[in-house]
This record gives sequence, C-alpha cells and structure tokens, in this order.
Amino acid sequence: MAEFHWPVRIYYEDTDTGGVVYYANYLKYMERARTEWLRSYGLEQDALRTEQNVIFAVRSVHVDYLKPARFNQLLSVSAEIIETGKASMTFRQEVVLNNNSENVDGDVLCRGQVRIACLDADSMRPCPIPESVRKEILSDG
Repeated sequence: MAEFHWPVRIYYEDTDTGGVVYYANYLKYMERARTEWLRSYGLEQDALRTEQNVIFAVRSVHVDYLKPARFNQLLSVSAEIIETGKASMTFRQEVVLNNNSENVDGDVLCRGQVRIACLDADSMRPCPIPESVRKEILSDG
C-alpha cells in the first residue's frame, strides 16, 4: 500500500494568536487526509454507513508536534496503514511543509499514529471491517 498525500493550505482561521497553527487543527488535517485516502479507493463514509451499516471512529491518537506551521504555508498530510486488525486499522501520518507542490519531502512538522475502529453504526460496538472494504483498501492497486 502506497503512502497517500493530501495538500492543505494554512488559512488565518487555522492559526492562534501567536500566528502558528493551533495544535488541534493538525488532528483535523489528519482526519481529512484519511477521508480523502478512503475516497481515493472509491469509498465514501456516508455510503458505508447506508450500505454496510459501518462507521469508522478514532480509537486512539499519539501525536508529536515538531515544528510550527504558519499562515499561508502549503502542507502535505500523509496517511499510510501500518497495521490492520479484524476491526481496526492503525495509520502513520505526517504533516510536512511543502514549499513546492511537486515536493513532499520538506520539514516534518507533526507526526502521529491514529488507530481507527470499525463500528456497527446502530450499536456503536466494534465489528469486523467489511470484507469488500478490506479487499479494496489492502490491495496494491
């Protein structure tokens, strides 16, 4: 599975009074990257709920903040599965300064691991990741 990258531009609303990205916004960027990663496989979360009665929810997060991002910078947010279970996936994610839209090898600003649980949408209890979803996201192409 290839690492997925999603671009994000820092807007004024993303920053705190010190002019840097507010720490909680990195979690939003990571969430959006995982959503876009899923979408890149043709999977939409609303359709998964309607058609398969499953949702994905964050189970745990570990984040290291390394350097600040600032207003108007272009970042690249990655998402890569590093572990799968019957009802969970663990992602490695990085937020990287991207001074050139062709280059995503800039300074790492933030990195984290996010564990996602698959839940039955009605009971909110863990359930297996649907086999059709597992096959799609775990395939190499």
